[in-house]
Order: sequence, then structure tokens, then C-alpha cells
Amino acid sequence: MQIADAFLTAGAGLVAGGVNAIAGGGSLLLFPALVAVGYGTLAANVTNSVALWPGYLGGAYGFRAELAGLRSRLITLSVIAAVGSALGCVLLLATPEGAFDVVVPFLVLAASLLLAVQPRVRALVGGHTRPAVLYPAVGAAAVYGGYFGGALGVILLGTLALTLPDSLRRLNAVKAVLQLVVGTVTVVAFGIFGPVDWVAVAIIAPAALAGGLLGARLARKVDDELLRRAVVGFGILVAVLLFVRAL
Repeated sequence: MQIADAFLTAGAGLVAGGVNAIAGGGSLLLFPALVAVGYGTLAANVTNSVALWPGYLGGAYGFRAELAGLRSRLITLSVIAAVGSALGCVLLLATPEGAFDVVVPFLVLAASLLLAVQPRVRALVGGHTRPAVLYPAVGAAAVYGGYFGGALGVILLGTLALTLPDSLRRLNAVKAVLQLVVGTVTVVAFGIFGPVDWVAVAIIAPAALAGGLLGARLARKVDDELLRRAVVGFGILVAVLLFVRAL
């Protein structure tokens, strides 16, 4: 990798780690950067997934105060996320990517809009945990995360906000842990079976870790409504970019 390419991808990794901690969607910044410096789409996808794992770790660690008292919930959701992401990894390595990409923009847009109207919907249906919706939705999101993962955080946060009665800041912390679980499964699967460029990972991973720590610190200081608007706005932007990419 050339020096200029190394700086470009490290910078993209830093920003992607921060974006993942705050809202989700950092993969959509690093993935095109890897493609731009010459990687094929499959190699860029799996390298992207592995390189961003330290950012997920930094984000989850940064939210540790918000995770107090959520151990039981986190264990259940983490098991579901691990199984779903493993299935997503198998799908990526065994099937064409094009057909699934057509659906991705609609998923991201739907999650963003659900998060936008979440306070009104919750007022109408009541603030109760809905396991019958929560568990399958988290599992489906994890399958997507193992397959591609762009804007996984937006999808997860939209799902959690509609199915769990808690503050958006604490739900963002749960999202960070689930992203870490999905990322861990992809690191193992792609590290063994995928065409990972470990030189690129060594360059990007430290930057992603720093970005995750900084992003979590920023997200903890933002009030719920501002955080909601930021995630919704970024999610809609990501959906538009994905629509363009799918054309």
C-alpha cells in the first residue's frame, strides 16, 4: 500500500469508528475508500469488516456507564446477534452480493424513518418491551451485519427504540455492544475464510479504535432528541448513497 493510500484509509477508519459509535454507518465511509485505492469489492468488504472491529470495541467501552443493569438483556441479544451474523457471513462468502444490495437502501431508510417517528409511535402503543418483535428483528439485522453491515447501527438503533422502553442514550449503548458482537463474528469468519488484507487492517484498526472511543464520548454528551435527529439525518443520507450505488 502506498503512503498516500495508507493515510487515506487510516483517516477513513478514524472517521468510520467515530460514526459507528455515534450513529452507525461507518462501513459506508471505509468501504469506498478501500475500493478507491484499488481493492476489489469482496476484499474491500471483508477487510472493512475486520479493520473496524477495534472501533466497535472502543465504542462499547466508551458506553460502559450506560450499560449498568443491562447484563441479562445484553446476553440474550448478543447470542441472537452472534447467530445471525454467522449466517450473514456464510451468505456473503457463498452467494452473489448484487441481489442483496438492492434491499439494503430500503432497510436503512425504513430504520431511519422508524427512529424519526419513534416517540409518537411509542406514545400510541405504550412503552413496553416486545420480545416477539425485538428478537427476530435483531436477528435479521445481525444477518445483514454479517453480510454487509453498512448502517447496521442505524438499523439496530431504530429496532431497539421501538421495542425497548429506555432512553435513546442507553439504547445506543446496547447498539454498540451488538455491533461489537457482530463485528467479532465477522472477524473470526472472514479472518479464516475471507480475502482479508492484513496490512490494511494493521493501518486502519488503531485509527478505528481511536474513533470509536472519541465517538462514544461525544454521543454520551448529546441529548436524546439531538442524537435522534443526527442518526435519522445520517441514515437518510446513507440510504440515498446506497440507492445511487445500487443503480
